[in-house]
Amino acid sequence: MSNKDRVQQFKDVDNSWILRAFIIAFFDVCAIFISYFVALWMRYDFIISRIPSGYIDGYRTLTWMYAVIAVTVFYMFRLYHSIWRFASVNELARMVIANIVLAVLIVLISELCNIRMPVSFYLVGFMLSFIITTGVRFSYRFLRAARDMLLQKKHRYGNERVMIIGAGSAGKIIIHELIMSRHLDSKVCCVIDDNPIKMGRMLDGVPIVGNRYDIPDMVKKYKITKIIYAIPSTNHVTKKDIFNICKETGCKIMTVPGVYQLLDGDVSVASLREVQVEDLLGREPAIVDNKGIHSFINGKVVMVTGAGGSIGSELCRQIAKEKPGLLIMFDIYENNAYDIQQELKRELPDVAIATLIGSVRNTNRVNSILEQYHPEIIYHAAAHKHVPLMEDSPNEAIKNNVFGTYKLAQAAVNYGVKRFVLISTDKAVNPTNIMGASKRICEMIVQMMNRKGKTEFVAVRFGNVLGSNGSVVPLFKKQIEEGGPVTVTDPNIVRYFMTIPEAVALVIQASIYAKGGEIFVLDMGEPVKIDDLARNLIKLSGYEPDVDIKIEYTGLRPGEKLYEEMLMMEEGLQSTPNHKIHIGKPIEMSDENFVKQLDALEEACTHESTRIKRMVAEIVPTYHIRQ
Repeated sequence: MSNKDRVQQFKDVDNSWILRAFIIAFFDVCAIFISYFVALWMRYDFIISRIPSGYIDGYRTLTWMYAVIAVTVFYMFRLYHSIWRFASVNELARMVIANIVLAVLIVLISELCNIRMPVSFYLVGFMLSFIITTGVRFSYRFLRAARDMLLQKKHRYGNERVMIIGAGSAGKIIIHELIMSRHLDSKVCCVIDDNPIKMGRMLDGVPIVGNRYDIPDMVKKYKITKIIYAIPSTNHVTKKDIFNICKETGCKIMTVPGVYQLLDGDVSVASLREVQVEDLLGREPAIVDNKGIHSFINGKVVMVTGAGGSIGSELCRQIAKEKPGLLIMFDIYENNAYDIQQELKRELPDVAIATLIGSVRNTNRVNSILEQYHPEIIYHAAAHKHVPLMEDSPNEAIKNNVFGTYKLAQAAVNYGVKRFVLISTDKAVNPTNIMGASKRICEMIVQMMNRKGKTEFVAVRFGNVLGSNGSVVPLFKKQIEEGGPVTVTDPNIVRYFMTIPEAVALVIQASIYAKGGEIFVLDMGEPVKIDDLARNLIKLSGYEPDVDIKIEYTGLRPGEKLYEEMLMMEEGLQSTPNHKIHIGKPIEMSDENFVKQLDALEEACTHESTRIKRMVAEIVPTYHIRQ
């Protein structure tokens, strides 16, 4: 839009306001003439011929002067400036004060002009003019209220029967929108709230019928089909408990955004989202030092390997928000790299980004990138991670995970990288698979390389992340969409889980604490049974496990164990300023011997040796090979 068009648009708006003001002023003048004439007419029993001519002359003189003064006073009280469809108590208060001022003025004018009129003329005229002038302004609100009542009756028998959990501000907003919307075929039947004081009361005409423990009974009583959780400020434990009750009802479950969106006014039916399985974990949200992260990242050249993966792409998102001097996104898979590149261009167009394709196994490619861009911080997320696939291709796990890390670490030292952060895994602890063992060797490389130069090397270890590529949650969702069965390896298998954004935020936070050589261990909370995870996902999808969707147990896969561990016994544990981040004590090792083992391992995997697992077991004594 050109500046000329904008100017014209503002002129049109101004003209529209002036026109509305003149229309309302015209109604005010008419109201005054009618009101005081009716007052005089009433005084003489509604017979015009009985009204003395002196009073007729007084009426004409006073009302003209009064009309001019009234318009002036109303203008001074800004009663022609308000948007009357949003009229409220403030506008009403100004109307009352303005009319009181006018009542005083008309009496004074009568005295000054020596015009004597009946007392009822002043009293009745004042009351009628106040009612009419106020009524004209609030008529839009009255019409809207009448329309809302009609809509409420129309939705009385909506096809979707809704229960609201939470009789607070968010609940009221959701109820009002559901009732008034012309496009939503929903009826809000009842409200649930744990506050006993609210029991039996009404929220926007909807009864508050019980607390969380009454949810199953109220679902049956009111034939509820959808439950909306509308308590954005609740703690994670309470939310988990209520969601666990709701998921047993078979209803569709929705939830409002967090408390910050509520404060921003973003709570609405459009902002509702389906309850996810992570909502049932009841994890306390991670708290990070945003200022510390900003100062650590801001203005620096930061490189992320594996940038197109689940962890790598989220690292790029969070790093980009802190406005680095340059974000280098490095990945071998061009489609994923392209996706995150385009996303960041849309969301953060001002951030400098270099999207580069290549492999961390390619020494020349890695060296050329570090020589050209001189990154100050490297987050190394590139890795093969699928346990069963790596069991069948162990040499590839070693080539990519171990020697990709080793070559990148050597380049980091040679080109003066200040900090190198390895993304590790809980599977590196007492590994039973080649993938976990390869990541344990990566941790050893990090500890050794920390002694080789000025670069500070650290590793951050955490468990499974919800929704990552190849994780159980997307697999279960796909199986549910296909009608089952949902496959679980063992009914007793347990894993630690964390959301991707939370894990990445803690990784960046841990990298700030680094002094070199540490293995940071993230607090993953309580372990989760995969069987419970599968059953909860089925219930959240509106089905009943083993009835609508069958669960099949397929047995542990090669290299898989029932329980993952986060910390080796010999590592010990130290605290950090963040209670969700701990430090494992480095294990004693011989760098010289380790380098010899790496040379032999590289030779073996290059020639596709069949002894690769046994050689890894010699390097990682805690690795237990499963035949």
